[in-house]
Amino acid sequence: MSARSDESSAEVRYDVDGHVATLTLDAPERMNTISPRMLREISERLIDADTDRQVRAIIVTGAGRAFCAGLDLQAQMAGPKGGLGSLSEGASTSPPGEIDMRNAPPMVLHNIDTPTICALNGGAAGYGLDLALGCDIRLAADTAKLNSGFAKRGIVPESGGTWLLPRMVGYAKAAELAFTGRTITAAEALELGIVNQVVPAADLAASAAAFAAEIAGNAPLAVRAIKRMMRAAETETFEQNVHHVYLQLLPLLSTADFAEGVAAFMEKRDPEFHGR
Repeated sequence: MSARSDESSAEVRYDVDGHVATLTLDAPERMNTISPRMLREISERLIDADTDRQVRAIIVTGAGRAFCAGLDLQAQMAGPKGGLGSLSEGASTSPPGEIDMRNAPPMVLHNIDTPTICALNGGAAGYGLDLALGCDIRLAADTAKLNSGFAKRGIVPESGGTWLLPRMVGYAKAAELAFTGRTITAAEALELGIVNQVVPAADLAASAAAFAAEIAGNAPLAVRAIKRMMRAAETETFEQNVHHVYLQLLPLLSTADFAEGVAAFMEKRDPEFHGR
């Protein structure tokens, strides 16, 4: 399949090459800080990719020298009444004083079934860090730095960090990073288990593409089911998850991909999966 690109989005580029979709935060002049428009476009493009049957993996990255430096505070302060409420822009169905989080990027990232890879091309701070944490896998350029920073701004990690970070590094280390707002290097993030790989900055895009292609080469229905079961396991008992997995297994046994996977194994060749 040839690459295709949607140039209509001003702040998030969306490209599909083969079975891999790439979302690029595209406001490098402000270090890809999150505006209300970018927030909406992130969710919209993630949903576009997840509902495209040809897309089997999603890469999320940034343009320029930063991945995402957090919220665009200038845009937020220019919102209604000069406060930080403009992230709820467009949520017209929400009652006064409430924010509809169902389509916010942290919720969308958590709920979509397509595997996500964050390619940390540079600094990730605040909301940007939480966005990276919400992806399934993280690759970092050796020049990237990570910073929570919420405590230094007088707010909390409203974008999923308080749930995600302790599950990755344990409560004590998460508390250290969140309470101090300390900046860590890519190497430190690798040691803590926050990122899966650190690569030279010049190799990041190719490394992320290769990682995504490896995932996309597997049976997509099975990969999506595995992701659902791993996410479900975070709140299920062992017994509940085993039963849940069995219910996911039964329909997969009747797919053409399962038959192809078995045939390819027996014939000692690479399988060709079609997602059916």
